[in-house]
Amino acid sequence: MSTDQTGEPDTAQHPYMQLAARIRRAILDGALVEGTKLPNHRELARQEGVAVATLQRALSDLQVEGYIRTNQRGTYIANAPKVASTGYDRVTRVLRTGSVLGDGETVTVTAAELVVPPLYVGELFGLDDGDQVVRRQWHTGRGDQRLMLAVTWYPAEFAALVPELLSTAPGKAAGLLPRIMERTGRAAQMGRDDLHAREADAREASFLGLKVGTAITAGAHRLWDEQGILEYAEWCLPPRQTVGYEYRFDAASV
Repeated sequence: MSTDQTGEPDTAQHPYMQLAARIRRAILDGALVEGTKLPNHRELARQEGVAVATLQRALSDLQVEGYIRTNQRGTYIANAPKVASTGYDRVTRVLRTGSVLGDGETVTVTAAELVVPPLYVGELFGLDDGDQVVRRQWHTGRGDQRLMLAVTWYPAEFAALVPELLSTAPGKAAGLLPRIMERTGRAAQMGRDDLHAREADAREASFLGLKVGTAITAGAHRLWDEQGILEYAEWCLPPRQTVGYEYRFDAASV
């Protein structure tokens, strides 16, 4: 994705892509809330310092993605957006704002403990048999709507430096990554997201308010530096959610 570590648009992008990224980020962060009417095209282009044609191209992309809707009365932030935050969106949001949550979202942590992980998680962290990791299970929502169920894993030694990792208190849940980076002296340098479609199992269906076997989008992300994995997360989304990414072809030459 052509943005820096905090999600700021890459200046090598075309101006309409930079503008779309700014508006998209404002929506995801809650600065532009559902139902907000945007200024007319000429005024909004003036505010953003771009040509009207550039603005119209940016808005066209955002409308296709489901972030905005347009009618004869104007352009509005979508009333019921079905656009889900990607792993990258959530990570860069917490680095910018100190919280993983978007506007109006809440988080409930249902587990925070030291456990011996499944074999595949232990292999990601380079653990020996019997070694532990921190495991946190949590879900987000907005009102009565469940938005995401997630499980995040961290190195066990982080718990001594960031005791909040073992707390289920809501007030300590939303901004853990910046605290981890500050107190450990480590910083995420690389990340990877993986997504796939499958059926919800009983645990996932219960938390998301779905029937067992409902089609969902499931994903995982990992963040690492030269010392290894800082965070590994698995998450799932209810059906009919759009997950979008931007990318640059010149990355293939790096």
